[in-house]
Amino acid sequence: MRHFVFTLFLLASISIKSQDLSVLYKKVNPAVVVILTEEKALKQVGAYSKMVNSEGLGSGFLISENQILTAAHVVDVAERVLVKFTDGKTIKATVTSSFKDPDIALITLAFPKKNTKPVTLGDSDLTKVGERIFVVGAPFGLAHSLSSGYISGRMKNDGALNPFTNSEYLQTDAAINTGNSGGPMFNLKGEVIGIVSHIKSITGGFQGIGFAASSNIAKELLLDRNIPWSGAEVLPLSESASKVLNVPQKNGLLVQRVVSSSPYGKLGLRGGNVKATIDKNDILLGGDIILAINGIRFEMTDETLKKIGDYAASVKPEDPIVLEVLREGKIISLRN
Repeated sequence: MRHFVFTLFLLASISIKSQDLSVLYKKVNPAVVVILTEEKALKQVGAYSKMVNSEGLGSGFLISENQILTAAHVVDVAERVLVKFTDGKTIKATVTSSFKDPDIALITLAFPKKNTKPVTLGDSDLTKVGERIFVVGAPFGLAHSLSSGYISGRMKNDGALNPFTNSEYLQTDAAINTGNSGGPMFNLKGEVIGIVSHIKSITGGFQGIGFAASSNIAKELLLDRNIPWSGAEVLPLSESASKVLNVPQKNGLLVQRVVSSSPYGKLGLRGGNVKATIDKNDILLGGDIILAINGIRFEMTDETLKKIGDYAASVKPEDPIVLEVLREGKIISLRN
């Protein structure tokens, strides 16, 4: 009899939780969006390689009538960003701020989306391992799909003094696949506590280990510091790599790709055009190597990156930007 009563209680509990999730999904889903992008990618065509247009897909969510949070890798080098809502409406957007390591980005709509209630960012510090969560996104293009699970752990880079390597991730067993990136992770209050980032997998498919950037790291870097997007994908060079590339200082930033309409694109910064593999990592060679940003010489130290971050956070649209770059063996200055 006792076992029978326990079974009834368990079934009732599961039913109540399912109903709660259904109600929450209906409430928050209109704020979840599909993000369609177009970017330049190097493609081998016969004996030659050339830049071609490549389409991308991700997710995101409204935090105001015209602002959306998503993952950096979804939009960071996008030449074109379109945001699609549950009612089928599509609005163009531009990248406002982006951070590669914590994998978070803020984009702004060309005009506000009316009649849609934004979602609220929760306090991810209060989230505990074992807490139930759910994720909404567009896995493999299946828009507004829900998956649920639990918080499995958390990872935080406590030692970072600079905003570019400062990161915090929530680990989850909720199903995450291609297209989920940038989508919201909700707690059972309907608050966003994470931005879906990536998975760990041997097969390439989801294997129960997914990660979302915490809502608090997004608040700190995207909403509080307000460092503007540069529009350039760069690769920090170690001292040994700098020697190989004849860089006249210990470190530099090897430019991979540049968005033509971005601040750095308008300066005339050039990306790479030759594919290479170094330490099993695919990179592009042939682009500019940034040596200094507004007089701040690049070094791979937290102190230098903090200086660059502080400068970027204080810069105004009308302020001059000066990049010192190494191009084809010569040091030149690019300025607006």
